[in-house]
Amino acid sequence: MSELKATPKAISGPSNFIDDRIGAGSFLKRNMRKIFPDHWSFLLGEIALYSFIILLLTGTFLTFWFQPSMGHVEYSGPYAPLQGVMMSEAYASALELSFEVRGGLLMRQMHHWAALLFVAGMMVHMLRVFFTGAYRKPRELNWIIGVLLLTLALAEGLTGYSLPDDLLSGAGLRITEGVAISLPLVGTYITFFLFGGEYPGVDIISRFYSLHILLIPGIILALVSAHMVLMWVQKHTQMPGKGRDNKNVVGAPFYPAFMLKAGAYFLFTFAVIAGLGTFAQINPIWIFGPYNPADISAGSQPDFYMGFLEGSLRLMVPWEINLGGTNTWGTLPLSVIIPALVPMGIIMTGLALYPFLEQWITGDRREHHIADRPRNNPHRTSIGMAAIAFYGVLWLLGANDELSWVFSISLNWTTYIGRVAVFVLPVIAYIVTYRICLGLQRSDAAIIGHGVESGVIKRLPHGEFIEIHTPPADDIEAHMRGKEAVPMVPVLVDSAGIPPKGMRGPIGKLRARMSRAYGGEKIPMDDGHGHDGHGDDHAAIGAGGDDKSITH
Repeated sequence: MSELKATPKAISGPSNFIDDRIGAGSFLKRNMRKIFPDHWSFLLGEIALYSFIILLLTGTFLTFWFQPSMGHVEYSGPYAPLQGVMMSEAYASALELSFEVRGGLLMRQMHHWAALLFVAGMMVHMLRVFFTGAYRKPRELNWIIGVLLLTLALAEGLTGYSLPDDLLSGAGLRITEGVAISLPLVGTYITFFLFGGEYPGVDIISRFYSLHILLIPGIILALVSAHMVLMWVQKHTQMPGKGRDNKNVVGAPFYPAFMLKAGAYFLFTFAVIAGLGTFAQINPIWIFGPYNPADISAGSQPDFYMGFLEGSLRLMVPWEINLGGTNTWGTLPLSVIIPALVPMGIIMTGLALYPFLEQWITGDRREHHIADRPRNNPHRTSIGMAAIAFYGVLWLLGANDELSWVFSISLNWTTYIGRVAVFVLPVIAYIVTYRICLGLQRSDAAIIGHGVESGVIKRLPHGEFIEIHTPPADDIEAHMRGKEAVPMVPVLVDSAGIPPKGMRGPIGKLRARMSRAYGGEKIPMDDGHGHDGHGDDHAAIGAGGDDKSITH
């Protein structure tokens, strides 16, 4: 028995050697028992992480055969419809990967699906963080890293999407060139640097290849590592609930519970991507053919994450400014500059600045380790839904030609409707979301004040029928009572009624008004005496003992 309990020398020897020199034993013991909260929404970020790992693995496989060259060759591979066609080496090698390399098509499709899931996972994860207020102090830096990661993921997707040099990716490159060259002063220089001369040039594939497999992934890997280290040091946020506060974490230890869960979730993510790569065809480049600047096809669509930029280009009115009057010495094509820069600028800049703007409006500089329920900060949730509506309209109208064709609607009318909807729908989304949040808060207050419906109907002595309500379960009640009022900037006045110096000017007055609107308690949590302290004639709390316990 003693031999069975003894640690094998092959393990104890190296372990003692490392522990004696770098003290890894105490470090591992401390961190392996780190507690992680248990909530399904916390797994959304892991989808992006695991997709990124799969991207690195499949991308490494693809680099062994892909040729990032725009040199012309004649195709002589097994795909008969393209035999004898002149094409770039990049496109020819992508066809070789698809038809001649064992497992090549599976790796290509898994790589593409993993890229889509990577961006989608980051988007959903950022929405979870935003709606729950998990970006607040001390996590502002990690939020900024997340915004940078999303921006780099879009750039990584663009460069990878362009590498096969097929007709579809070439159409996207043409749009990229048009956006780049429209930039004032620097547009021509940027275009010539990227393409190596006049479009399409001879260097764009090789330069995008270097960006795609070296520079951008390296930066993403560094930022992901920093993101994980900060999360580990600052500890994970947790949802409100029984026994949870800003000074503890309730959950399961990293080892073995979280490691087993994370390992299973990685395998599940891998299985989903492998299944999609096997059964769901994506980016069939052999159908599109090689890129030729003189060719174009109808119905071409980018990957979903670039759809909102496509939509902004299609919706924009044809504005331009000719500098110099009739003797024009320069043109500002606003119809390209505005849709290329403004939507991206609004979304990314708004995301990056929001934690600091909220802190300025509310004056809240406390540390927050308990996440908000979205309903309990209705203005923040409404702003998020308005941004989703703005993004969604642009994304949907990126396919206005397909919508027009499928539903037999005038293409012009889809454009006109989109130009109105991009301004109107975010406002509607804000108002509707705000009212829904208040309604959900009232529902919570009613449950706290009157309990939950039991389904038991009772008749009172005077003939009235009521439904018996029972107190909510402890964990549900604790989850609801985790709500706290949104802070407001305290505006203290002196004996003469004069506010402090920082709140006297126009900016200070604006801050005070915004704070009053954004903060405060919108729907107070009921104390058991009806909505907002008023009685409720038809609420019966308790198990329904004798009739004297029923108040009405």
